[in-house]
Amino acid sequence: MSAILDTPVIDQSARQQQSAREMTIVIAGNPNAGKTSLFNSLTGLRQKVANYPGVTVESKVGQWTLAPELPPAKLIDLPGLYSLDATSLDEEIARAALLGRNVAIPSPDAIVIVVDATNLVRNLYLATQLIETGQPIVIALTMFDLAQRSHLNIKVDKLTEALGVPVVPVVAKQRKGLDDLAKAVLRKARPSIVCDVVSPLADAQPATRQSKLIQRYAMIERIVSDAVDTADEGKPGVSERIDRFVTHRFLGPIILVIVMLLVFQAIFSWASLPMSLIDNVFSALGDAARAHLPAGIFTDLLTDGIIAGVGGVLAFLPQILLLFLFISLLEDSGYMARAAFLMDRLMRAVGLHGKAFVPLLSSFACAVPGIMATRTIENPKDRIATIMIAPFMSCSARLPVYTLMIAAFFSGRRVLGVISLGAVIILAMYILGILVAIVVAWILKHTILNAPPPPFVMELPPYRLPDLGNVMHALFSRCSIFLKRAGTVILAISIVLWALMAFPRGGSITSGSDGDKAVQIENSFAGRAGRLIEPAIKPLGFDWKIGIGLISSFAARETIISTLSIVYNVGENADSKSTSLVDALRNARRADGSPLWTPLVGLSLMIFFLLACQCMSTVAIVRRETNSWRWPIFMVSYMLVLAWVASFITYQGGHLLGFS
Repeated sequence: MSAILDTPVIDQSARQQQSAREMTIVIAGNPNAGKTSLFNSLTGLRQKVANYPGVTVESKVGQWTLAPELPPAKLIDLPGLYSLDATSLDEEIARAALLGRNVAIPSPDAIVIVVDATNLVRNLYLATQLIETGQPIVIALTMFDLAQRSHLNIKVDKLTEALGVPVVPVVAKQRKGLDDLAKAVLRKARPSIVCDVVSPLADAQPATRQSKLIQRYAMIERIVSDAVDTADEGKPGVSERIDRFVTHRFLGPIILVIVMLLVFQAIFSWASLPMSLIDNVFSALGDAARAHLPAGIFTDLLTDGIIAGVGGVLAFLPQILLLFLFISLLEDSGYMARAAFLMDRLMRAVGLHGKAFVPLLSSFACAVPGIMATRTIENPKDRIATIMIAPFMSCSARLPVYTLMIAAFFSGRRVLGVISLGAVIILAMYILGILVAIVVAWILKHTILNAPPPPFVMELPPYRLPDLGNVMHALFSRCSIFLKRAGTVILAISIVLWALMAFPRGGSITSGSDGDKAVQIENSFAGRAGRLIEPAIKPLGFDWKIGIGLISSFAARETIISTLSIVYNVGENADSKSTSLVDALRNARRADGSPLWTPLVGLSLMIFFLLACQCMSTVAIVRRETNSWRWPIFMVSYMLVLAWVASFITYQGGHLLGFS
């Protein structure tokens, strides 16, 4: 790709003004136009997730070196929007930032508008609106290689002349055109450098600038028809041919289920070895600590509180990373947009807005960003309905619980001799969460949140090979979040739980006979709390030890793993009967000698964790997004009741059917 711009000629005073301060540049554009790929290519690892007051779910901020002699500019990736006629909170915030009206973000020195070269007419709508504001603008023409492969001959010079702003073709993942983009931004950025051509759109009469949408598209189509030639006009492209099957009314959902099943199968198959390695490392670390440190309360805290607690959770990091890997691959390839298209029909049948799919999809990773993503939904009732059901999506924090139960009671079994039973159970948990969310949404939308859903228009991006850089950035981000959580929240909870089980002291929980340890835990503060709620959870198949785990999990779901590791003194010494939590659960006995943990108990616990709202972070974000305590209290209450009833039916119904 040849450069289309000369090196900018910058006068000395302008150069001094630029070097004296940090420039602020924002990236704007339609969803799925390639903003993320371009942002990652421009910033590399010099970026962070920032939550400006009221800005977006996760505003990305990075540093972009425009020229070697200038300090790096602050690059802000705004939420995607289709036009300045904002209808949702997310779009209103992005519009305010673009127009310099957001007090949390400095007025931009330049705006880079990302335009998909394969979909010019749709993407230029926002671009023409911004050009008319008189802002310093540069258009980054992304996916230029895909346009060329689709036999689109885009005359960049004509497009630049028609729009009156620099148009720079880029291929982000190959880093083509990035230098030209930096030069164009330097020419346009405030303070003004050399004079550029004034936009003919900005010179238009007020009546033209305020013209209606049919009129604006007519103007855009004239510009595109003059600047683009195509050899295959009217012929369906590759994406269209694939979509005949992928978005088919009947084949599409079947393909979606098969894709998800393959994802879970891969997660179980590929994660087993690294999980074992991590588990062995922490077991060896605990043994080494006990061997080299004197017996006492500090050694107990270090081995049974910190190492056992945090290590028990970190062992599930490979599965969580694999889950995010597949989600990133499917999203970057364009398939997730098709999944949204398939789910839209189902969601509209229960009264949900089509835009609810994206927040619900995000909630499979974590309900917190999913709930914040509901800002894209215009109607307040639709938004609250989506928030109320987002926690039903099986987030990554539930995955360790599912995996532990499957490893203890369902491992080694296969369906049809090929697919592991564990993968089928995980898929069933995800589907069950979706079905329960649909039923609850239908009830809410026909009672307290009754409102007809508005029309939903969604753009399907072209299929493309996933950008490895984008995928790695996503994995790095999620891994950092998980490790930070393990090193802060889970660590703190593990220490507190150890203390609650170690006090009041009636002996040591890590020395003496197994009976002494059991008595110590039972008489501890945590044991008393577990005993207190045992009558309420006994019909679900749970005892007071499981009750301790349930109490701790309301701070963060995955902490039940570290809690059970501490309760069962997993791997406490070389002669321990239970060197892993899986063995400990299998060997646990009730007072009458019967097994405490059975497949039915494990299934009951999975159902409870699927339906209960056990996450203080989720409660806090619902409080912030609804600006009321009424909705988070309602959400926690109805989900807890629903979880208890479903677990009761599972356990007691299983007994009646003879599965005890």
